[in-house]
Amino acid sequence: MITSVAASHAKGKFATDRIFGANAAANRAAAKYGKENVVNATIGVLLDNEEKLVCLPTVEKVYHSVPMTEVVNYAPIAGVPEYLEAAIDLTFFDQRPDAYIKAVATAGGSGAIHHVVWNYSEIGDTLLTADWYWAPYKVLCEDALRKLDTFPLFDADQNFNVQGFAAKVTDLLAKQNNLVVFMNMPAHNPTGYSLTDEEWAQALGVCKEQAKNQDKRIIVVVDAAYIDYAGEKNACRSFMKQFGGLPANILVIIASSLSKSYTLYGQRVGAMIGVTSSQEIAKEFEDINQYTSRATWSNINRGVMRMAAMIYQDKGLLAQVEAERNGYYKLIQERAGLFAREAQEVGLKMLPFKAGFFLSIPSQKSEAVCEKLYEENVFAVALPKGIRIAVCAVPTRKMAGMAAKIVKAKAAVGDE
Repeated sequence: MITSVAASHAKGKFATDRIFGANAAANRAAAKYGKENVVNATIGVLLDNEEKLVCLPTVEKVYHSVPMTEVVNYAPIAGVPEYLEAAIDLTFFDQRPDAYIKAVATAGGSGAIHHVVWNYSEIGDTLLTADWYWAPYKVLCEDALRKLDTFPLFDADQNFNVQGFAAKVTDLLAKQNNLVVFMNMPAHNPTGYSLTDEEWAQALGVCKEQAKNQDKRIIVVVDAAYIDYAGEKNACRSFMKQFGGLPANILVIIASSLSKSYTLYGQRVGAMIGVTSSQEIAKEFEDINQYTSRATWSNINRGVMRMAAMIYQDKGLLAQVEAERNGYYKLIQERAGLFAREAQEVGLKMLPFKAGFFLSIPSQKSEAVCEKLYEENVFAVALPKGIRIAVCAVPTRKMAGMAAKIVKAKAAVGDE
């Protein structure tokens, strides 16, 4: 009996997303017990304190002013030129490195990651990220017939584990010539951690040491999806100056997205920005990634690219967007600060949080703890190494008392 007609590399694939599954469970509980009686800390979208999905008011206003001809027309494969200019300038602000810099439009940040995996690693290669990581990295690697490995993000003092990073980079480059490293910084998903400038210098130092072997090529991917919620815009980008003057066999690719920065999750607009000391590699970056765009989605949402360019070109509008976003940044920081204070009071260990949409709690029995929390109508996401709390989505009033409930749930399931 025939049960499959899929190609051999596609057989057995299926998607089970913990985040959307937990969110669905929270929504069912809200329908049964009332929304006010449920804490939904699962989904990575910005909700206000009334639990309404946020769209920045100026973004909404400009979006509705985009001419219909811009909304319905095809976009250039590489992206609308004015949008690409905006994407580069808004990525760096005053911290632009001394390098050749090119941009290609992508279907959100995920599109940038897809292109990196396909164009900068060989089939069968292993790519690298931290042991606390955004789960779709693994899906994107495995779907392209690659593997994903991890290095320990934190050392015993809860700082960046440069020794662990160096060991894994060295090990993988002994086995393969290309190494892609995903650094989901600043405002790391799922921990909220950000490397200091010194820690970035240490990580790049490891890469530069390996790059002395001209046969090796290292692609450092800065997944900057949450950068506009990471602090003052130039202070949180100061590490980017270090991307200038790198060896030609180190390419930095920054994955940017309008999903969080402009609260346009479903519009799927982002960019990949290549930073290199080589003019030839910059041109190659443009060429191969445009080619893969044509082979994957052809082109992306022209109307939203035009909207982003309109905001960028009007400094008054841009200032309004930044002010509105900063208000929500402060709200998220307030929520996370409340959780952190209560966690300290009840003896709950959490990973170091600096900024961003999420914070994380170490746990050896994360699934059991989350299931226990369900009994209290508290919904979080179980990760392999712990529990992720979406502080972006939990109103301040509901954040109060959550740490104590997690302590209680951990004790109930014997999670030390």
